[in-house]
Amino acid sequence: MLAALSTSVFLSLRVLALAGLLMAPVGALAYSKANGAGIGKQGAGLVLFVTLQRQSMT
Repeated sequence: MLAALSTSVFLSLRVLALAGLLMAPVGALAYSKANGAGIGKQGAGLVLFVTLQRQSMT
C-alpha cells in the first residue's frame, strides 16, 4: 500500500514538473506580450520589422 502511494506521488510530481517545463515558455511569452516589452511598431521599428519579415520570406 505504501509502495503504491509512493509510486503514485512520484509519478504525479514528474507529470507536474514536465507540465511546468512545457508551459514556462508559453507563460513567459504571454507575460512579455502583456507588458508590451518588444519592438515598438512605429517609425524605424516598423521599417525594421517589415524588412526582417520580407527577408525571412525569401
